[in-house]
Amino acid sequence: MVLAGVAAVLPVVSIAGFEIVLGAAILAMIVLRVKPKWPPIWLPISLFFLGTVISWLASGDLRGGLPQIKKFYVYAMMFVVASTFQSAAQIRWLALGWAAAATASAGLGLYQFYDKYEDALEKHQKFYDAYIADRITGFLDHWMTFSGEMMMALLVIASVVFFCRDRGWVVWLLGAGVLVGTALVAAETRSMWAGAACGGVYLLWFWKRWTVIALPVVAAILMLVNPFGIGDRERSVFSPHGDEDSNAHRAVTRRIGWAMIKAHPLLGVGPEQVGKVYKSYVPADVKKLPTGYYQHLHNVYIHYAAERGVPTMLMLVWMLLRALYDFIRTLRKLPKDAEERWVLHLGIAVIVAIMIAAWEEVNLGTSVVLAMFLAIVGCGYVVVTSQELRSSPSSDPR
Repeated sequence: MVLAGVAAVLPVVSIAGFEIVLGAAILAMIVLRVKPKWPPIWLPISLFFLGTVISWLASGDLRGGLPQIKKFYVYAMMFVVASTFQSAAQIRWLALGWAAAATASAGLGLYQFYDKYEDALEKHQKFYDAYIADRITGFLDHWMTFSGEMMMALLVIASVVFFCRDRGWVVWLLGAGVLVGTALVAAETRSMWAGAACGGVYLLWFWKRWTVIALPVVAAILMLVNPFGIGDRERSVFSPHGDEDSNAHRAVTRRIGWAMIKAHPLLGVGPEQVGKVYKSYVPADVKKLPTGYYQHLHNVYIHYAAERGVPTMLMLVWMLLRALYDFIRTLRKLPKDAEERWVLHLGIAVIVAIMIAAWEEVNLGTSVVLAMFLAIVGCGYVVVTSQELRSSPSSDPR
């Protein structure tokens, strides 16, 4: 369990460390003969793997697509957590680990923010223009992955603070939440803002419904006060700053993706092939491509459908919806005072956040975000499994 917990926390800090410790956790399970648990989403995951392999074989570029086959390893994170953790009390320690790692990464990220702001002042540059293409990353290598980790960590902290009965860590967690939330805002990643807002609305609604109004109020204040151009970033959703913002770029990548899907609906163009062939699918009316990254399509659903085919993309959606269904169903069965409820609230909030953010980013295609997400889903299935065991006829002492 210790190795599984360390592996679950490490994506916030280091992907290489995560991969090594996950391997050690799997080896320990084999040596100690820990019986693996197979949550119901093993079926859509297996079919997602199968569709990916078929698309890979059909693409003709086996070497180029191999990184996506290797990424199957990351999915072991969910099964390791689901098989080794046994209670909400144990998961609480994992949540504290995520909070601690995210706080450290957020602290580094905010220092980076200060450094970038000072650098822009020294060079007499407009901060928004200088910052938008080179934002904070914390311990990670890109602001998108950093923002994805901060989004999930903030929901972890909120779930524990709102719903966990053990109040011993609340003060520290509130401080951690402020730091992580500030770093998420400072990263100026709009898709993760949207995901965090939707996951946050869910948690606030089930905690104290009147507090839901806090989110639009905070957003309005940031837009009016506009500290460090954050209000400008909010407004850019509807009124982009020309080529500096990614609105036009994402609109084009969506159209490129649709063209790929129409041409290859069943198997896609192949894993890792989007960036190699996208120029062949640029719409005829697009004379000049907007500035941006074209190696993926900035939308999980469109990207996987274009890359691996519509059936394979639907397997991923099935996995997400099945986990959501299992968590909601189990939450309804639990007593109102059950300690495990906070874990299920966390799982639901994070799935909602990931699915919303996925419309603007291939977040589940990034190993560090995928690993933490799968660990959280694994925690949810610890509660689902324990509840099923308690309610099964064979567990009745009579």
